[in-house]
Amino acid sequence: MSLAEAFAAGRFAVTAELGPPRGADPEQVEARARLLRGRVDAVNVTDNPGATVRMSSLAAAVLVLRAGVEPVMQLTGRDRNRMAVQADLLGAGALGIPNVLLLAGDPPGAQAVPVFDLDSVQLVWTASMLRDRGRLLSGSRVDPPPHWRIGSVENPFVPPVRERAARLGKKIAAGAEFVQTQFVFDVAGFARWMAAVRALGLHERCRILAGVGYPRTPAMLHHLRTGLPGVRVPDAVADRLLGVAPRRFRQEGLRLCTEIVGRVREIEGVAGVHVMAFGDEAAVVEIVEHAGLAG
Repeated sequence: MSLAEAFAAGRFAVTAELGPPRGADPEQVEARARLLRGRVDAVNVTDNPGATVRMSSLAAAVLVLRAGVEPVMQLTGRDRNRMAVQADLLGAGALGIPNVLLLAGDPPGAQAVPVFDLDSVQLVWTASMLRDRGRLLSGSRVDPPPHWRIGSVENPFVPPVRERAARLGKKIAAGAEFVQTQFVFDVAGFARWMAAVRALGLHERCRILAGVGYPRTPAMLHHLRTGLPGVRVPDAVADRLLGVAPRRFRQEGLRLCTEIVGRVREIEGVAGVHVMAFGDEAAVVEIVEHAGLAG
């Protein structure tokens, strides 16, 4: 079942993340994608995640598609001006990529010059203009227009929460059909954001997928708590993970993630989960199966 079919059927959708390699071997991408085939509805292909150079998301998305898995091609504004954004979106349409997800992207630091010609709302609007109006931002006609679904991202944990919900509304108005959130470890905080989303009726206009994941090592937990802006890991969650024997850390992380999936699934307006496992596709399969989402 495709991502669009899952949404249309009202089934709880599952997407996962696949980071392209730092290399040019297509089999690396296809083999990892095959591990997820039949387990998830679609696979996000990241775009130079963490502002590090990887195989392009467009090329990797084509390889994921070739492996028999539906891709969601991520496209950031960090590395592209509006001409490059539109060119890559048209290329994705020509190559049959069924989903695109627009986001600003992580700042590159000193290793590259950031572009950020368009912000995250403008990126979504650009995709909507191409698809729905058949127009470039310049006004020139596109013939034929591309036909992909448009996604975006949101972080429920940046205060004030009400303003974050309103920002989601801007992305939906610009054309976002589905949204994936930042990691949810603070379920109570996520529930408060969803309440603000429901108060605006946004859950009825867009499919919201809660971002879930697990840190498989203490070092990854530390990175989540200190190295990823906007990620909130409550002390109780960290204490739980650090309180187990090192050999049990991964298993406890998987158990925690499975529990979080069950809790967010009960929140009104949540249409699915987006599983981020830091390149551990086997863990994605375990989480999906243990949470009762397989099939």
